[in-house]
Amino acid sequence: MDLQSLCTVILVSALISLVCHPCSVTAGDIVHDDDSAPKKPGCENDFVLVKVQTWVNGIEDAEFVGVGARFGTTIVSKEKNANHRRLILSDPRDCCSFPKNKLDNDVIMVDRGNCKFTTKANNAQAANASALLITNNQKELYKMVCDPGETDLDIHIPAVMLPQDAGISLEKMLTSNSSVSVQLYSPKRPLVDIAEVFLWLMAVGTILCASYWSAWNAREAAIEQEKLLKDALDEIPNTRHVGSGGILDINTTSAVLFVVFASCFLVMLYKLMSYWFSELLVVLFCIGGVEGLQTCLVALLSRWFKHSGESYIKVPFFGAVSYLTLAVSPFCIAFAIVWAIYRNVSYAWIGQDILGIALIITVLQIVRVPNLKVGTVLLGCGFLYDIFWVFVSKKFFHESVMIVVARGDKSGEDGIPMLLKIPRMFDPWGGYSIIGFGDILLPGLLVAFSLRYDWLANKTLRAGYFMWAMIAYGLGLLVTYIALNLMDGHGQPALLYIVPFTLGTFLTLGRKRGDLGLLWTSGEAERPCPHVRLEHQNIEELSDEK
Repeated sequence: MDLQSLCTVILVSALISLVCHPCSVTAGDIVHDDDSAPKKPGCENDFVLVKVQTWVNGIEDAEFVGVGARFGTTIVSKEKNANHRRLILSDPRDCCSFPKNKLDNDVIMVDRGNCKFTTKANNAQAANASALLITNNQKELYKMVCDPGETDLDIHIPAVMLPQDAGISLEKMLTSNSSVSVQLYSPKRPLVDIAEVFLWLMAVGTILCASYWSAWNAREAAIEQEKLLKDALDEIPNTRHVGSGGILDINTTSAVLFVVFASCFLVMLYKLMSYWFSELLVVLFCIGGVEGLQTCLVALLSRWFKHSGESYIKVPFFGAVSYLTLAVSPFCIAFAIVWAIYRNVSYAWIGQDILGIALIITVLQIVRVPNLKVGTVLLGCGFLYDIFWVFVSKKFFHESVMIVVARGDKSGEDGIPMLLKIPRMFDPWGGYSIIGFGDILLPGLLVAFSLRYDWLANKTLRAGYFMWAMIAYGLGLLVTYIALNLMDGHGQPALLYIVPFTLGTFLTLGRKRGDLGLLWTSGEAERPCPHVRLEHQNIEELSDEK
């Protein structure tokens, strides 16, 4: 395995295993989960995100996102039904006592703290406010619930919690002697956004392309092996290693260590996540993306420019490099640099997905599962890893480590780049649907193995394992998105659903067809040695002559 391939594996192993869950990322995601307080009369609203559109001196201005309280009246869902109301800053600021302001169906903005949320709402309602905006003392949103001892609440104005930065912006508007009015409404999300359909197709298509490329290379290596054996060479190379330069077959130990290393790296990201650390991840992603894009383009173009792909020149540190690689590299580097510079613009997700897909496909060519035993250990560890860092980590860190790292909550950025993402096209809340590299790569290793086995065993599509593995992966990912929507957009560990589908299908089919032992240990169909076939052919020819 050459130095360049080894560096790629180490780099990608550190990055792709970090994020293994799809989720919906929206402006103003609810971070604090407080569902312990049961619903009761007067305090039974569902928690909903609320848009707070502002107008300054009659001119439309910024829009903020808050979360509606468990108590109070429900907020209208359609913008056309929402009323414009003047915004007033409470006096006193905490609204723990009756406001001194004279209100005429105005919206009153108060600070969080010093008394119960319901006390603030009752005081605002008594002062003739039409709605209550409470500014949080933190950047995140908070779900406002009622205290267990509160009964028979009669609050008939809506109450909305705003993040700290939104409150600061609104206060600046109000203190600048401007006339500020607001409009509150909570549009409903579509049941299924088309972005999730495209993301599903993108994930399935990536594994499909990578599997066929991996199987093609394996078949070419097998053909070359047979040619060498037919030539009756004095030293017969091992069939597992001929034509496999730059290929890394992982074993059970490395599969376990992969997940352990990924967990350590994830914790390091969680603890050290900052703006500058996020920038470092962008640089690492660009390096891996350049390598992946270059590998894919060279493999594609070499079929048309075969001579350039087979002509090499020595380059310091990198060794022998083909002329085609030298021609493609500047474009790949420029592409990654342009993406890094403009990664915050609205269309930058396209560049990120291109680099990410190329990186995943390249890794699936370099890293291979040699048999079903290693695949089972790898996916089994990934299954536990995903569940622990999405769900169980909340008990130790008081928040989901995986989701916090994926969204970049502590970095001031829009999240780490090791994701495929597509903007939610018909969602009034905007944001992105995302899927981690691990959700594609880890199952993709097993799916690619299935196609290599089918081709080398000369199995038809229906009699083989690849078609069923692809269907299982697609169904597993589909169930993940169904669970994502049922859980109101909260991140889900995709491997929780994908692993039972893919691995379960493989094990069941292998046992039913009697191939499980061969798949588990060897991972390759038994093929007669060409020398044996040639010897039998010579004996038959001699017999015919006699």
